[in-house]
Amino acid sequence: MTVNGSGILTARVGVIVIGYNDAAHIGHAVRSALAQGPAVAEVIAVNDASTDRTRAVLDRIAAGEPRLRVIHRPVNSGGCGTPRNDGVRAATAPYVMFLDSDDVLPHGAAAALLDAALRHDAAVAAGLCVRRELPRRRDTPWQAPLYRRPAVHDCPERHPALLRDTLCVNKLYARAFLAGHGIAFPEGAFRYEDFVFTARVLAAAPRVATVPDTVYIWHVRRDADRPSISLDRERVSNWQARVRAHQHSVEVFREAGSAPLAHAARVKFLDHDLRMYVRELPGHGPGYRRAWWRVARDCLASYDEADLCAARAPARWIARVVLATATPRDLERLAQLAARPARLLPPYAEAAGRAVWATDLPQVLLDGLTGPGAKPARRLPVTVDAELRPRTGARTELRLCVHDLYGRLTAARPHTVDIELRLRDGKAVLEHTVPLAADDSLWEAELNLDLAELARRGRRPADAPQAWDIRVRIHCTHGGILRAAVRAAGNDMRPVALPSARHGLLLAQPYATGGGSLALRLAPGVRCATGVALRRLRRRVRQNTPW
Repeated sequence: MTVNGSGILTARVGVIVIGYNDAAHIGHAVRSALAQGPAVAEVIAVNDASTDRTRAVLDRIAAGEPRLRVIHRPVNSGGCGTPRNDGVRAATAPYVMFLDSDDVLPHGAAAALLDAALRHDAAVAAGLCVRRELPRRRDTPWQAPLYRRPAVHDCPERHPALLRDTLCVNKLYARAFLAGHGIAFPEGAFRYEDFVFTARVLAAAPRVATVPDTVYIWHVRRDADRPSISLDRERVSNWQARVRAHQHSVEVFREAGSAPLAHAARVKFLDHDLRMYVRELPGHGPGYRRAWWRVARDCLASYDEADLCAARAPARWIARVVLATATPRDLERLAQLAARPARLLPPYAEAAGRAVWATDLPQVLLDGLTGPGAKPARRLPVTVDAELRPRTGARTELRLCVHDLYGRLTAARPHTVDIELRLRDGKAVLEHTVPLAADDSLWEAELNLDLAELARRGRRPADAPQAWDIRVRIHCTHGGILRAAVRAAGNDMRPVALPSARHGLLLAQPYATGGGSLALRLAPGVRCATGVALRRLRRRVRQNTPW
């Protein structure tokens, strides 16, 4: 391992920062790369023909920093691949990393990856990426199971889970390895270019070292005027681009003679990509739905039964429904099945003693629910409906309804439910255990909540609202404990202003998350409640939709 006299890694890394019309953030990105310390030999910033102040920001930093080189492209490339390729061609350091203009590298990221690459003679080193939702700073680890402990993978074919992390930004690459195998990003206006780049890298069979360190902070700005590619899913062209990138990746593996990696890529697409877009289908119009469905069917037509069976049950059931019918159907039911955790909504159908999607689609088998090889009760996609009903003062009633599933819960005999309210972005937790009352094929429970007490437990800065997620654990006599998120039921999701002896005013609103789960937003105090109302108004104005 190459170190200096103090045992510190010498400068071996080039960080390539790309940006387009992002003067507000690119300076922070570049400075985070320069602040990596002696491991970084150079930072190459590629300005993709920006029309804002990006050029001036970069030139000003470069004037006082000899390690920073700036490339100003004369014409915008239309994507991220071309500027990254420009950066690699300009690099002189033996290793390269990639950084987007609106993200940052945490302290020590380059050193951690370089140390792993040198220690294990690995052409690729990878670490944990954290998705940080702004402005709330809610952090979510990306593909965390891959980075729980240090590891070395000599053959990607024997570790197909590596395909689940298609990001290129949380990794370090040996430049000689990329050049020796002719690996580059797709040029021009190619969206999801990192899918194809990652496929090309893994198809070349590098040694991959992974570290548990956080090496990349991915900033998610949902209220940005220009959303990122991963968030801009309002048009069906985004889905078409994602499918195109996926199919190109599969072809890369096939051309390399790696059937196991091609299979793993298809399974990853089912488990992650397909479920993510299906969750959002009910929110789109008829034209989008029809176009999305056609693209999905054409893509899935190339899958075989081995691909479907290797995916998790919710994903393969969804794929079978899409393949079975030429037009969109059962979208709300599919979206709930695509949620995490999955929820299979009634009605439940059977054909020839087998669990199927519907009586008119008997070919869509819901394998694993009944018969030999059935899932244990704790892994069933049980639906738990929940509704919040205001009562007197700051109290509200939480009503739960647990649905049976092909008689499996009846056999398991549920008797009590643990209700957990967990503060998002915080450590506060409130737990209650209540009995379940059987009613035919349903089980019901009720809990009275003191919202003022809940707000007190989730004490935050005065101008910060609280978001509480609701989870349940169902205790069964046979089958152990079943964990689930509750589905938002009922039509009344309006905010309610409640009197509060402690806060004066408490604004409470139940709402459905993106996956359809019930959550509760609290805004304690006049100042906080007013701030929430103003933010809602500004968001509505931006979206140009009625209040």
